[in-house]
Amino acid sequence: MQRTTRQREAIRAALELAGRPLSPQEILAAARADLPQLGLATVYRTVKGLLADGALRTVELPGTPARYELAGKHHHHHFHCRGCDGVFEVEACPTGIRGLLPGGFRLEEHEIILYGLCAACGARR
Repeated sequence: MQRTTRQREAIRAALELAGRPLSPQEILAAARADLPQLGLATVYRTVKGLLADGALRTVELPGTPARYELAGKHHHHHFHCRGCDGVFEVEACPTGIRGLLPGGFRLEEHEIILYGLCAACGARR
């Protein structure tokens, strides 16, 4: 378990405030509001430690670098904006998903990713 540092707290606060998965570069930009001297190498090191401690979870979308969100959230899915490249949480989960499985298959987990434009990007087009 890592000790609590100003860097660790700034990164956790940035993720909490964002309320959505962030890339290391997005974490850096957000956390610099509290800690202007923070560097990208420190973000990567701290994220690695928070993952090892179980405080963060990796969000992997096909064809994009990993993003990170706080662990312990309820089951949810993600929306990937093709305009700004942001990833946002989708609270809903389709019912009846088990009905899509072939006979005899057992579902262990699933991830649904929606693609399109977020509200801000959609308003610009």
